[in-house]
Amino acid sequence: MNIPMNPNMINRRAFLAGSGLSLGSAALNTLMAKDAGQPMYLLPKAKAKRVIFLCMAGGPSHLETFDYKPKLDELNGKPMPESFTQGQPIAQLQGQELKVQGHLTKFKKYGKGEQYISDYLPWTAKMADDISIIRSMVTEQINHDPAHTFMNTGSVISGRPSMGSWVNYGLGSVAEDLPGFVVMTSVGGRNPQPIASRQWSAGFLPSRFQGVEFNSTGDPVQYVRNPKGVSSEQQRKLVNAITALDRHRNQAINDPETDTRIAAYEMAFKMQTSVPELMDVSKEPQHILDMYGAKPGDGSYASNCLLARKLAEKGVRFIHLYHRGWDHHGGLEKYMDTCCGLTDKPTWALIQDLKQRGMLDDTLVVWGGEFGRTPMFQGKGEAGRDHHIKGFSMWMAGGGVKGGFGYGETDELGYHAVKDKVHVHDMHATMLHLLGIKHQFFSVKHQGLDWKLTGVDHSHVVKSLIA
Repeated sequence: MNIPMNPNMINRRAFLAGSGLSLGSAALNTLMAKDAGQPMYLLPKAKAKRVIFLCMAGGPSHLETFDYKPKLDELNGKPMPESFTQGQPIAQLQGQELKVQGHLTKFKKYGKGEQYISDYLPWTAKMADDISIIRSMVTEQINHDPAHTFMNTGSVISGRPSMGSWVNYGLGSVAEDLPGFVVMTSVGGRNPQPIASRQWSAGFLPSRFQGVEFNSTGDPVQYVRNPKGVSSEQQRKLVNAITALDRHRNQAINDPETDTRIAAYEMAFKMQTSVPELMDVSKEPQHILDMYGAKPGDGSYASNCLLARKLAEKGVRFIHLYHRGWDHHGGLEKYMDTCCGLTDKPTWALIQDLKQRGMLDDTLVVWGGEFGRTPMFQGKGEAGRDHHIKGFSMWMAGGGVKGGFGYGETDELGYHAVKDKVHVHDMHATMLHLLGIKHQFFSVKHQGLDWKLTGVDHSHVVKSLIA
């Protein structure tokens, strides 16, 4: 059968090939060293093989978790000094009378590094010697969706590749029957902000690198099971027939997205067997379920943490968990209890489980939200805190990161990062470095520009965090 070719398509292909601006050729020319065919962005050795990113969506308060400021309690209820806030971006408190809100919990020192951790996080306190707490994070967007976009893609512009897609593009996937980038969400707390699927988009990278969302309840992936009356053998024949047609067509149009479609059909067929079995945690030993606090099919953060460990064992390169519920403009005490109650022990369990299986050394675990919360009071009656981008806390563990270590500081009220600032781009650069990627050489040409996850500024690897 002769398939008519589109002359305009051929002319466009000839133009792109001649100009060197096609994605494939641009990526090849940019990323591959001429002498040995070795990607020039790769380091000789990587400390981490995979990432588990634990996103506390909504913005957890650093002042109720990791950043102890005695001065905050001293000034509780008093006017916030204008020297801190004048000219600074504020989300919902703009133009209102600003009063200092003291800590709503107690802090103690834990571990050999004597790290301050709040009473809201008793299980995190148990693993103080496993984590590096960054207390000087800064970001650029003060509202949820753009802040997630910046945290996930390194850009304020929607449509850029997410960090999971960048990692899969640069390193490839180890898993043969699972996506290289998996996303799962859970809910619990105050005002759970929606998370758009474009947060795990591949952007201008080939779409096979985008994240795949797994459902926590019901079928893990839509249509993963065969329809009634359709056997695996019949499904295999269908996939083979469609693949043959796509390959025949692609001889004429040479479209990278057709290659992606072929790979997607093949992956989907493999997932029909692998995913349901993987997502069934009922076969886990009872002591493991109890350690996480997981119940099969409950869709909880605890179950997602257990599934994250299973995905990591199967070779998934990037696993992103979102727990939605940390937007505490009011009822801070109540909802910190709720959110920490749902996430603190499972997070500890994940670290312990990885450690006992010998996987923590090459698994980078990152914990944090899209921003922090203000030192100023917000709410009616019950205290809350507004969005804050000038200083907040995150932590890293495993994957070549020091344990029992604190890095950076905010000022005496926890407003501005004042020592060893860590921009989101620096966090991305450090993550890539631990994965064996030199961020300054890791780029893709798109629309005439060399795009990077770490942006065009002077991002740097935070070497002090690395063991």
